[in-house]
Amino acid sequence: MDERVDKRETRAIVRYTDVCKSFGDLQVLDHINLAVKPGTVHFLIGASGVGKSVAIKILVGLLGADAGRVELDGVDVTDFDEESFYPIRRRCQMIFQHSTLFDALTVLENVAMPAQKRFRLLRRQAENKARQTLKLVHAENLCDRLPSTLGQGVQKRVAIARALALDPEILLYDEPTTGLDPVAARRTDRLIQEMAHELNLTSLVVSHDLASVQGIGDWVTFLHRGKVHFDGLPAELFASQDETVRGFVHGAGRRWAPKPL
Repeated sequence: MDERVDKRETRAIVRYTDVCKSFGDLQVLDHINLAVKPGTVHFLIGASGVGKSVAIKILVGLLGADAGRVELDGVDVTDFDEESFYPIRRRCQMIFQHSTLFDALTVLENVAMPAQKRFRLLRRQAENKARQTLKLVHAENLCDRLPSTLGQGVQKRVAIARALALDPEILLYDEPTTGLDPVAARRTDRLIQEMAHELNLTSLVVSHDLASVQGIGDWVTFLHRGKVHFDGLPAELFASQDETVRGFVHGAGRRWAPKPL
């Protein structure tokens, strides 16, 4: 039995109920139901274009749902206007596939600037906070470096530090290991896991990286043709005899040896 998730925990910090989203005639999300438990690393997987990134963008109001409800910690945010989403985005920080760091700013400045604006800190206070969060992601020795001098994996760590400096409750990762070499990808995995389990941050991770799912996932939801096709423990996913699940798992890379249930 995979003990990384306490099945007795029934409260969901994020909940989608019958959420639908279409773009023209293309229905991307078709009545999806999804519950994310607090403090877990929850993977949202599926083929490209299946609506994984759309789902997390709906949570923070970057896209609107056509139908259904989205709740954050029991509060229905589905019909919030743009201004109402500001505090939601403070609680839920997105880390995009590309690190989106400012090339003209040092690592320290990249991390400090958003915190300075958000909390109205003095520059020295913001830089102290930035140093603390850079230490959390094992990048405290990079303060004076420019992003262009760093590898993609290290840039990802800095992007995570920038999000952490804003004191979020939930981190939303959009394909965090895409484009990284295997060593950098696994380091990023370990960092995601550390942030979730040591800081008790909830992590909703959009990914197609099955090594990440098997290595650090507490829970996994597999979307197929706009619907939730599987929702459960990673070990159960890799052991599934369902044709669609097997086709995705075995077609996405090497044959995965499931962990024993």
